[in-house]
Amino acid sequence: QEQLVESGGGLVQPGGSLRLSCAASLNRFGSVTMAWYRQAPGKQRELVALITPGGITNYWGSVKGRFTISRDNAENTVYLQMDNLQPEDTAVYYCRPTAWNPEGYWGQGTQVTVSS
Repeated sequence: QEQLVESGGGLVQPGGSLRLSCAASLNRFGSVTMAWYRQAPGKQRELVALITPGGITNYWGSVKGRFTISRDNAENTVYLQMDNLQPEDTAVYYCRPTAWNPEGYWGQGTQVTVSS
């Protein structure tokens, strides 16, 4: 059964860093474009970053220059390195294939809280 398990979140002060991990039990993981999304309290879920099977990356909004997405196809894992975190980055972070129906399965996510 396909499964996504996000981890690595926590409480960090502004300017701090975290590294999120996503263990993906997917068929043909190496052929799938993966993305990180986040949902802040009271807001809609938004796309943060994606990475193609070949390693091409793209970022959205205020995370450009601060977040780095990467993947290890041998370990079926996607990472999100987050630097210079700000309070507005506070959200639950999820990873997911970009091709999946948004109304379908989502993992449990990992909470990131940026606060002094």
